[in-house]
Amino acid sequence: MDHPFVIMPEEQAPEGIEHCELCELSKQRSRVIWGEGNPSASIMMILDNPGAREDREGQSYLCGTRETLQHGMREVGIDVGSVYVTYLLKCRPMRAYNKPEARAACLPHLEQQLLQKHPLVLFGFGNVVVESIFPQKENASVKELRGNWHEFHGIPISFTYHPLAVRRRPNLLRFFVEDLRALKEKWKEIQQGRH
Repeated sequence: MDHPFVIMPEEQAPEGIEHCELCELSKQRSRVIWGEGNPSASIMMILDNPGAREDREGQSYLCGTRETLQHGMREVGIDVGSVYVTYLLKCRPMRAYNKPEARAACLPHLEQQLLQKHPLVLFGFGNVVVESIFPQKENASVKELRGNWHEFHGIPISFTYHPLAVRRRPNLLRFFVEDLRALKEKWKEIQQGRH
């Protein structure tokens, strides 16, 4: 049986940003990870921060987050080639850090990506993404916001549970798949509205 999971190609950070020093993560990262997948995809998915891309021996491998995400996408028929995955934090944290400070410093990078890529639809994973995108909303959480569409910089956005939460709590898988299915429907609806 062929392996259905793929290691998505990484997109290089724009010139100047690969040496970003806006927060303390610059002292612990190995590199800036701008995003992965299809850079011109009309679906942009947002995770909290990059996971490992290589094992200890330096071999490329699929971390649990990517595996669960691709499992959900396959369940609903979203092709890996039609998405671009990016992160609130463009560096993989290796130890404790000032989270609010790092998120605030990195948010302009995400906003820059939105301006450059013009995705049709955004999809966020986990409470960290919800809280960073809607800091003004009281009690903003996936549980509160999932199942509905909101706007971020004029682009429709919805949310679901973080893939690692789904791995830890398999009862969330049903909602995760349901939310990805809603994403696919919204994406198709927007595409049809453009023709």
